[in-house]
Amino acid sequence: MKKFTRSALAAAVLTVGSTGGVAFTSTAAAELSVNIGAVSNYYFRGFSESNDGAAIQGGIDYEHASGFYAGTWVSNVDFGFDDDGVEDLTSYEMDLYLGFADELDNGFGYDVGYIYYAYPDARNDTGSLSADFGEIYGEVSFDTGPVGLYGGMAYVVHDSDDSALQDDDMYFYAGLDIPFMDVYSAGFLVGRTRFDDSDAENYTHYTASLARDAGDWGEFSLNLEYVDESDEDLGAWVGWSKTF
Repeated sequence: MKKFTRSALAAAVLTVGSTGGVAFTSTAAAELSVNIGAVSNYYFRGFSESNDGAAIQGGIDYEHASGFYAGTWVSNVDFGFDDDGVEDLTSYEMDLYLGFADELDNGFGYDVGYIYYAYPDARNDTGSLSADFGEIYGEVSFDTGPVGLYGGMAYVVHDSDDSALQDDDMYFYAGLDIPFMDVYSAGFLVGRTRFDDSDAENYTHYTASLARDAGDWGEFSLNLEYVDESDEDLGAWVGWSKTF
């Protein structure tokens, strides 16, 4: 479940590894880019989407000089068993998104858009599942030079019968990026998921990341994940990504 941020490191801590965070800034012409990546565990907002297994991920992004962008991103997933012990047979996720983003000369940036999370082959022992859902999202950021600050939210605007999130569920987050020694960067993020259903338990998750830009070899990252109000232990995973 990809998110969009102004730096590769923020992608590493916001999403599922540094697997395609596109830096949307003003350019002289439209650009098309392709990203590929691999992670030892696919995390989304504090929880594994791959049943603690590895994932291969990648996508295609189009960016116009006006700030408009659109793209798609795919990853294998494994949600294991549901609360009734029925195996959810979903092998991959495909995200479709579009929006507008820019970074101003004074360091302030913004990103607003819509993302659709699709699980085309979702099914269980009783038949097919309708697990798709969509969110609108917005983010503001400020590049101070030594540190990049950002914060944003996502809001579910439609859901399916068996989707993980439901209408009016919200996610809030804030974080910072700290580049150092030219090729390294550290990132920290706190995110809060608020469910519209009063019976569902809201939770907060925390992410820390250390990434290294290896030039033509791509970017490597080491990441830690923690969720409060759950039985989850501290999670750790490594990731690699490259953009062409």
